Amino acid sequence: MTSIKHQLYYLCLACIVERIATAQLAIQEAQASSNEETKSSAGDKYETGRAMAQLEIEKSAAQLAEAMKLKQTLEALAEKKPTENAQAGSLVMTDQGNFYLTIPAGQLIVDHKTYYAISVDSPIGARLLGLKLGSSFTLRDKTYRIEQIA
Repeated sequence: MTSIKHQLYYLCLACIVERIATAQLAIQEAQASSNEETKSSAGDKYETGRAMAQLEIEKSAAQLAEAMKLKQTLEALAEKKPTENAQAGSLVMTDQGNFYLTIPAGQLIVDHKTYYAISVDSPIGARLLGLKLGSSFTLRDKTYRIEQIA
Protein backbone atom coordinates (compact mmCIF):
# COMPACT_ATOMS: atom_id res chain seq x y z
CA MET A 1 0.00 0.00 0.00
CA THR A 2 2.84 2.41 0.77
CA SER A 3 4.19 1.81 -2.73
CA ILE A 4 0.89 3.05 -4.13
CA LYS A 5 1.02 6.10 -1.84
CA HIS A 6 4.53 6.88 -3.04
CA GLN A 7 3.44 6.62 -6.65
CA LEU A 8 0.43 8.84 -5.98
CA TYR A 9 2.65 11.33 -4.17
CA TYR A 10 5.00 11.59 -7.15
CA LEU A 11 2.10 11.91 -9.59
CA CYS A 12 0.74 14.79 -7.49
CA LEU A 13 4.20 16.34 -7.32
CA ALA A 14 4.55 16.10 -11.11
CA CYS A 15 1.17 17.80 -11.49
CA ILE A 16 2.28 20.66 -9.24
CA VAL A 17 5.67 21.00 -10.93
CA GLU A 18 3.85 21.28 -14.26
CA ARG A 19 1.52 23.97 -12.87
CA ILE A 20 4.51 25.92 -11.57
CA ALA A 21 6.35 25.68 -14.88
CA THR A 22 3.24 26.74 -16.81
CA ALA A 23 2.69 29.77 -14.58
CA GLN A 24 6.36 30.78 -14.78
CA LEU A 25 6.30 30.49 -18.58
CA ALA A 26 3.12 32.57 -18.79
CA ILE A 27 4.74 35.28 -16.65
CA GLN A 28 7.83 35.30 -18.87
CA GLU A 29 5.75 35.49 -22.05
CA ALA A 30 3.57 38.30 -20.70
CA GLN A 31 6.65 40.19 -19.56
CA ALA A 32 8.24 39.76 -22.99
CA SER A 33 5.03 40.90 -24.65
CA SER A 34 4.91 43.95 -22.41
CA ASN A 35 8.54 44.77 -23.20
CA GLU A 36 7.94 44.42 -26.95
CA GLU A 37 5.11 46.93 -26.97
CA THR A 38 6.31 50.03 -28.77
CA LYS A 39 4.88 53.46 -28.36
CA SER A 40 2.91 54.35 -31.43
CA SER A 41 1.30 57.60 -32.47
CA ALA A 42 -1.84 56.23 -30.88
CA GLY A 43 -0.59 56.18 -27.29
CA ASP A 44 -3.75 54.47 -26.03
CA LYS A 45 -2.91 51.29 -27.96
CA TYR A 46 0.50 51.15 -26.26
CA GLU A 47 -1.00 51.69 -22.82
CA THR A 48 -3.77 49.12 -23.40
CA GLY A 49 -1.28 46.49 -24.52
CA ARG A 50 0.94 47.10 -21.50
CA ALA A 51 -2.05 47.04 -19.15
CA MET A 52 -3.27 43.74 -20.61
CA ALA A 53 0.22 42.25 -20.23
CA GLN A 54 0.35 43.45 -16.62
CA LEU A 55 -3.03 41.82 -15.90
CA GLU A 56 -1.75 38.56 -17.40
CA ILE A 57 1.38 38.76 -15.24
CA GLU A 58 -0.72 39.30 -12.11
CA LYS A 59 -3.05 36.41 -12.98
CA SER A 60 -0.12 34.08 -13.64
CA ALA A 61 1.64 35.23 -10.47
CA ALA A 62 -1.46 34.32 -8.45
CA GLN A 63 -1.53 30.89 -10.12
CA LEU A 64 2.17 30.45 -9.35
CA ALA A 65 1.65 31.40 -5.70
CA GLU A 66 -1.22 28.91 -5.40
CA ALA A 67 0.84 26.14 -7.00
CA MET A 68 3.75 26.85 -4.65
CA LYS A 69 1.37 26.70 -1.69
CA LEU A 70 0.04 23.32 -2.90
CA LYS A 71 3.60 22.07 -3.30
CA GLN A 72 4.37 23.02 0.31
CA THR A 73 1.21 21.25 1.47
CA LEU A 74 2.11 18.12 -0.48
CA GLU A 75 5.71 18.10 0.78
CA ALA A 76 4.50 18.44 4.38
CA LEU A 77 2.41 15.30 3.92
CA ALA A 78 5.18 13.24 2.28
CA GLU A 79 6.28 11.47 5.42
CA LYS A 80 2.89 11.00 7.09
CA LYS A 81 2.61 7.57 8.68
CA PRO A 82 -0.59 5.53 8.35
CA THR A 83 -3.06 6.00 11.18
CA GLU A 84 -6.33 4.40 12.20
CA ASN A 85 -8.26 7.54 11.29
CA ALA A 86 -8.40 9.15 7.86
CA GLN A 87 -6.37 12.37 7.88
CA ALA A 88 -4.42 14.61 5.54
CA GLY A 89 -1.93 12.35 3.77
CA SER A 90 -4.08 9.23 4.07
CA LEU A 91 -5.02 6.95 1.23
CA VAL A 92 -8.63 5.95 1.87
CA MET A 93 -10.20 3.09 -0.06
CA THR A 94 -14.00 3.05 -0.06
CA ASP A 95 -16.55 0.91 -1.81
CA GLN A 96 -17.30 3.95 -4.01
CA GLY A 97 -13.76 5.03 -4.89
CA ASN A 98 -10.22 5.53 -3.67
CA PHE A 99 -9.17 8.90 -2.28
CA TYR A 100 -5.72 10.30 -1.59
CA LEU A 101 -6.22 13.14 0.89
CA THR A 102 -3.53 15.60 -0.17
CA ILE A 103 -4.01 18.23 -2.83
CA PRO A 104 -6.66 18.65 -5.53
CA ALA A 105 -4.83 16.90 -8.38
CA GLY A 106 -7.83 15.01 -9.72
CA GLN A 107 -7.94 11.52 -11.14
CA LEU A 108 -4.73 9.50 -11.02
CA ILE A 109 -4.12 5.99 -12.35
CA VAL A 110 -1.70 3.58 -10.67
CA ASP A 111 -1.48 -0.06 -11.74
CA HIS A 112 -4.69 0.26 -13.78
CA LYS A 113 -6.61 1.43 -10.70
CA THR A 114 -8.21 4.86 -10.33
CA TYR A 115 -7.50 7.13 -7.37
CA TYR A 116 -8.65 10.67 -6.72
CA ALA A 117 -6.21 13.13 -5.18
CA ILE A 118 -8.45 15.50 -3.26
CA SER A 119 -8.10 18.21 -0.66
CA VAL A 120 -9.33 17.70 2.88
CA ASP A 121 -11.38 20.84 2.23
CA SER A 122 -13.37 19.16 -0.56
CA PRO A 123 -16.82 17.79 0.34
CA ILE A 124 -15.66 14.15 0.32
CA GLY A 125 -12.32 14.98 1.95
CA ALA A 126 -14.02 16.83 4.78
CA ARG A 127 -16.42 13.91 5.34
CA LEU A 128 -13.57 11.37 5.38
CA LEU A 129 -11.49 13.19 7.98
CA GLY A 130 -11.37 11.35 11.28
CA LEU A 131 -13.30 8.30 10.10
CA LYS A 132 -12.04 4.77 10.82
CA LEU A 133 -12.02 1.51 8.92
CA GLY A 134 -15.59 0.27 8.47
CA SER A 135 -17.12 3.72 8.97
CA SER A 136 -19.72 5.00 6.53
CA PHE A 137 -21.02 8.37 5.45
CA THR A 138 -23.52 9.65 2.93
CA LEU A 139 -22.88 12.48 0.51
CA ARG A 140 -25.26 13.52 -2.24
CA ASP A 141 -27.45 10.44 -1.83
CA LYS A 142 -24.45 8.12 -2.14
CA THR A 143 -23.18 6.05 0.80
CA TYR A 144 -19.45 5.44 1.13
CA ARG A 145 -17.99 2.70 3.37
CA ILE A 146 -14.31 2.80 4.27
CA GLU A 147 -12.61 -0.48 3.40
CA GLN A 148 -8.98 0.45 3.99
CA ILE A 149 -6.84 3.35 5.26
CA ALA A 150 -3.13 3.70 4.57
